[in-house]
Amino acid sequence: MTPPAAPQGHAAVDLPVAARVPLLVLGFLSLAAGVAAGLVRLGWDVPRPAALDPAAHGPLMIVGFFGTVISLERAVALARRWAYLGPLAAGLAGVGAAFGAPGTAAASAATLAGAVLAAGSLVVLARQPALHMACLALGAGCWLVGNVLWLAGQPVALAVPWWTGFLVLTIAGERLELTRFLPPAPRARALFLAIVATVIGGAALALPAPEAGTLVLGTALLALAAWLLKQDIARRTVRQRGLTRFIAVCLLSGYFWLGLAGAIIVAAGGLVPGTASYDAALHAVMLGFVFSMVFGHAPVIFPAVLKVAVPYTPAFYGALAVLHASLVVRLAGDLAASYAWRAAGGMLNALALALFIAGTAIAVARGGRGRGAGTPSAPE
Repeated sequence: MTPPAAPQGHAAVDLPVAARVPLLVLGFLSLAAGVAAGLVRLGWDVPRPAALDPAAHGPLMIVGFFGTVISLERAVALARRWAYLGPLAAGLAGVGAAFGAPGTAAASAATLAGAVLAAGSLVVLARQPALHMACLALGAGCWLVGNVLWLAGQPVALAVPWWTGFLVLTIAGERLELTRFLPPAPRARALFLAIVATVIGGAALALPAPEAGTLVLGTALLALAAWLLKQDIARRTVRQRGLTRFIAVCLLSGYFWLGLAGAIIVAAGGLVPGTASYDAALHAVMLGFVFSMVFGHAPVIFPAVLKVAVPYTPAFYGALAVLHASLVVRLAGDLAASYAWRAAGGMLNALALALFIAGTAIAVARGGRGRGAGTPSAPE
């Protein structure tokens, strides 16, 4: 997210860069624990905290990792120390879930994180009233609702539509921001608003009617994928070179997975926990769509948040290729009802994330401090 201009004096109340590092570490601890929990659910014997509950896989990934990273990015944009309570609470919620803290303790921290992110998003929206900022605020609101449901002891499956809305609307809002370089027509903006409303409406309907609500949500995801594919400037920047092309490839491939997830949900008549279509659709969204965005934007986010350089290298494509291949294997296992293929796909999922982390760390080591050499000068 491009931070709005902060009023004078905000730098004095912002959190020093060195103090942001532990927050990011908390997020990556949740990522490691979440991956381990997912692999245990698939039958793999991997090193993990003794108290780790495999059922915590979803909260660890969505609250502990994505919630921490997104809240940290938003806090940097807001440039107020109180906003960093969001990533801190999200990170502690993830670590608590990983190491066996009582469920209410982790969920309480997650709810606090959601409330801080929602409040911070509203402050940013007040500073810079715009459609994309409103979309980001609605995404934060979805996260808060999902976390409240988790705190209330509801099945995680009821929180999943809201958590999906959080991630999807956050990404859509950030991409909408960059359409200022290729502004959509008024009719396209109206359609975007209708899709956003349908995402939220589907999540709300899923509370009393899970299958009907998730069917509406799946339809919205399919429509959003088509909208982004048509409107995103990535269709043009993919013809460029270096990091700009890499980001565009990540975006366009992510839209494919988002559309496929929506199509799977629609074809299955909704999301039914424990089914092959549930596994396929959620991982198409969370891994195929969301992590494609993470891979593409890491070379931009790290310089903004941690002030370290992340020089571009064509090796970035390696982790992206493994990510997509792993999803093909996993979804093939879902389609063929092959547990072995699904488990193999899960291990390849983990390998893709490990390659991404290692590649980013190597790039940071190469780049040193300062503005990333790979940071694009053109809109991505």
